[in-house]
Amino acid sequence: MAALILAIDQGTTSTRAILFDAKLKPVALGQREFRQFYPKSGWVEHDPEEIWSSVLVTCRSALRKARAKPQAVKAIGITNQRETVVIWNRRTGKPIHKAIVWQDRRTAAFCAALKAGGHEPLFSARTGLLLDPYFSGTKIRWLLDNVKGARDKAERGELAFGTIDCFLIWRLTGGKVHATDATNASRTLLFNIHSGQWDDELLRILGIPRSLLPDVKDCAADYGETAAELFGAAIPIRGVAGDQQAASIGQACFEPGMMKATYGTGCFALLNTGTQAVASQNRLLTTIAYQLDGKRTYALEGAIFIAGAAVQWLRDGLKLVKTAGETGKLAAAADPTQHVYLVPAFVGLGAPYWNAEARGAIFGLTRATTKNELAQATLQSVCYQTRDLLESMRHDIGHAQKTVLRVDGGMAASDWTMQYLADMLDAPVDRPPILETTALGAAYLAGFHAGLLPEPARFAEGWKKQKRFTPKMKAVERETKYAGWKDAVRKLLA
Repeated sequence: MAALILAIDQGTTSTRAILFDAKLKPVALGQREFRQFYPKSGWVEHDPEEIWSSVLVTCRSALRKARAKPQAVKAIGITNQRETVVIWNRRTGKPIHKAIVWQDRRTAAFCAALKAGGHEPLFSARTGLLLDPYFSGTKIRWLLDNVKGARDKAERGELAFGTIDCFLIWRLTGGKVHATDATNASRTLLFNIHSGQWDDELLRILGIPRSLLPDVKDCAADYGETAAELFGAAIPIRGVAGDQQAASIGQACFEPGMMKATYGTGCFALLNTGTQAVASQNRLLTTIAYQLDGKRTYALEGAIFIAGAAVQWLRDGLKLVKTAGETGKLAAAADPTQHVYLVPAFVGLGAPYWNAEARGAIFGLTRATTKNELAQATLQSVCYQTRDLLESMRHDIGHAQKTVLRVDGGMAASDWTMQYLADMLDAPVDRPPILETTALGAAYLAGFHAGLLPEPARFAEGWKKQKRFTPKMKAVERETKYAGWKDAVRKLLA
């Protein structure tokens, strides 16, 4: 029976389960979308039970499509939307509230109060993060303060907190394991990324009982095994990483200076900085890229909240396209004499602006503007935001070296967008054959710990590009277009 690895990729809008063989070639895929809840402006929630159901359905679907027996699966790897928060009852396993999603902005006022109180330098120094609603810590505080009886139960040790990976591990193991990995822990505002421990002073400031928190493990580690009745056999869980770190691993960005960008609901760019946790002077994040054998590797990260979600808005909100794939053709047909800019701050602006109150706007509309120009402005906005991140990273690391950018995620399939990205960055953009690099990274971690796959350096030797996009735009045109973007952002923030 050939050995298989099962990767669970639990994303913001859908769950994927992908079976890989021992050479990390995809064998079968199960996928299911789930509902998004928007109870108030700026609030975003998921139903944890619906997420759990989607995981079971997609895993079973992948096994069925591959005609694989569960005994053939030697390890499970989990990757997940990161800062999304679930709190559940330890006895029943039932969530006390819907999951609060990473995009949610309900704690903006609390974050502002913490900043006004002078706390941000301490949080940044220890966690590498900023005081923003994006991160898990203030969401936990909100749940404890707003769900009836939650704080009392938490103080008595009756509740458990987890990011989505942690919640799934609890459910998959039948409540036997309450654990997360270092990358997910590093996104909570509660974890000291230098000592590798939960930070009691930060917990005290946020008013969060330590009893809520999971154990923190390496990305490749023993996370228990699934209850046998779920899939027909107990399967070891051996790898966990947050989605952006998993994508960086899947892109084999193991050397300092290597950079990847993942274009999903949002866009997240990570630059490997090795064993040095570089403190950003440009409002980027310092985060754990991965932790193996107890050793932490760090990265600078820039987070763009809206990337593919803007294309979804064109499709589902404005009904301008029926499929996301149409946008590239529309953009190519746009009138070159028009200069339309979309600033997609639908849930605020992420790095390097970090403005939770900003909202989206379109600049440069004329009577001649059509859906072609709107589609082009939407795709271009992702490229402009990526340049914002790259410029900030170059300043932080102290040189303007032209980094090759490795890309993945749904939008990376668009040739038009990737060419414009290369033009705007004035740097090569490499796209691999497998765009599901997030799942690939989770599968690698699980397979590595299970002894099926080689160490990172040998894994990296096998990385290949499917296509390289090289800059073609003239420097004057590039800088003129980027200046127009910066002007649009200034107007929005004003």
